[in-house]
Amino acid sequence: MYRIIIDSCGEFTKEMEENPVFCHAPLSLQVGDWHQIDDETFDQKEFLKRVAECPSCPKSACPSPEEYIKLFEGYDEVYIVTLSGNLSGSYNSAKTAVNMYYETNDTAKIHIFDSCSASIGETLVGLKIHELAEQGLGFEEIVVKTEEYKLSINTYFVLDNLETLRKNGRLSAVKAIVASTLNIKPVMGATDEGVIIQLSQKIGIKKALAKMAECVVVEKAETPGKSLMISHCNAPARADYVKDILEKTGLFEKITILNTAGVSSMYANDGGVIIAV
Repeated sequence: MYRIIIDSCGEFTKEMEENPVFCHAPLSLQVGDWHQIDDETFDQKEFLKRVAECPSCPKSACPSPEEYIKLFEGYDEVYIVTLSGNLSGSYNSAKTAVNMYYETNDTAKIHIFDSCSASIGETLVGLKIHELAEQGLGFEEIVVKTEEYKLSINTYFVLDNLETLRKNGRLSAVKAIVASTLNIKPVMGATDEGVIIQLSQKIGIKKALAKMAECVVVEKAETPGKSLMISHCNAPARADYVKDILEKTGLFEKITILNTAGVSSMYANDGGVIIAV
């Protein structure tokens, strides 16, 4: 039996939620004195309201090694997908958990994928593992092919508010973050190592979203037929706008829209839109 564990920064499709192969390793969220586990009880509306009312920056905490270990038990093969190690300690916590588990379960097969992404970037990695496993591939081959696939994924995002990323020290590689009062919206991406970079910028959210879609098309024009995912934080109209632009290109086999889970909502903030392909 195999299990695919994705930390809770990665969103689940409806099919993933209904498939017992998939499970979340929940992070926790903190807004002021208020704490919330990022699991099925997460209420995005309440969370965004608390963030808007709280003067301090929201924070997250990764799953403990012990919490990861509980999810390993009973499975012969375990695949773990975490958000970028440059954004969170989730990968390191999972690594510690695996080392601890091997001390008493040395026949187990466990691999951790640092997604070098977040949100739906993790979702795509998890779906790839499942696809390969259902084809009957062995553990080692699944690991190799998924690691190769992971390197082909690109993540892009446009946010109304970059303050959470900035205050949590996640924008160290970004050279030019402009004042939000000017209504200039950066179009962001990530390196292969999962470090956030700025790709472009536009005046106004709609132009920035169109520019993000343009960046996707330019980078993926030579590899058509991929599945693309869009996640949004309380911004379905913006997600639909981006989807419409991308569908008209005919480059993508399938485009799926998901709402951000807790950790993704924290970093994306109200109105943020993310693309992974």
